[in-house]
Amino acid sequence: MGAGDGGEQTGALAGRTVMVTGASSGIGRAIALAAAQAGADVALTYRGSEGRARDAAAEIAALGRRAHVYQLDLGDGDAIAPLVERAWAELGTVHAWVNNAGADILTGPGAKLSHLEKLDLLLRVDLRGTMLASWAVAARMRDQPGGGVILNTSWDHVTFGMEGENPEMFSAVKGGVMSFSKSLARSVAPAVRVNILAPGWIETAFGAEITEKPYYRFVVEQTPLKRWGTPEDVAGAAVWLMSPSAAFLTGQMVSVNGGVVM
Repeated sequence: MGAGDGGEQTGALAGRTVMVTGASSGIGRAIALAAAQAGADVALTYRGSEGRARDAAAEIAALGRRAHVYQLDLGDGDAIAPLVERAWAELGTVHAWVNNAGADILTGPGAKLSHLEKLDLLLRVDLRGTMLASWAVAARMRDQPGGGVILNTSWDHVTFGMEGENPEMFSAVKGGVMSFSKSLARSVAPAVRVNILAPGWIETAFGAEITEKPYYRFVVEQTPLKRWGTPEDVAGAAVWLMSPSAAFLTGQMVSVNGGVVM
């Protein structure tokens, strides 16, 4: 599905096409909208929330940019390569690919899973899915004029640590994303730049659920910039990393966390 008239492009990402996985809500949606505001045409994927994904596409189209919507379960390894092939066939060129989609084990049905089920889900979606998508995308980008940019999503605490069973699992899986991305950056340079987004405490679904609880205030007090982050904070960093302004950066992790981990 495509929408928008592809009008005159201005901005840091003018003339580019960006794919954002898991963009029906939260950080992914914010990145997709920020990329459009920066002049890019945007493709976005969703797993189950088609209505919200199409709402985001409508907002992108209203900005005068083209919007494309694809269904993708990043945990289904067999679906990833065909989606990459379809994206290049329909979009022509994808200049930047953001692997944002991830498993939610903190809210909704995911929070009720056993620890082993949570771990298996995180490994399948966040780590394996990111790796498979990155390999397929890098293979296409290496052969296109101008190369491309891959952004993978990690977590700021992988370099710092946090107690608790959920943080232990996130550290292992998102730490794997960080290490994989650094190695991939060496493998595909100079044609493709690979960098890592590492959000900290961002007020998405989990943050919204605990606004009245003491832990919400504890995070604020422990953050040098004295607030939770927003999806738009992460989106700003993503746009910069995809833009020509970051042309000499690869294999780097950018922590968007208000200074909690430095």
